[in-house]
Amino acid sequence: MELKQIEAMDPNLLYSLVNMKLRNDFGSLNRLCAALVVDQEVLVQKLATIGYHYDAKQNQFRAG
Repeated sequence: MELKQIEAMDPNLLYSLVNMKLRNDFGSLNRLCAALVVDQEVLVQKLATIGYHYDAKQNQFRAG
């Protein structure tokens, strides 16, 4: 996944995709971002635009 793809992707679709990857394939956001070569801060900011934040304890993005 490239930075351009993240920036262009609908944030709701991105939210769903990222949470699925976290649930099925990665034990942390750091691992997901490293494996997909994604800027973690860009990803977090993009999902924050629709009200989601990363909960490390739950290993998922959640509303609030």
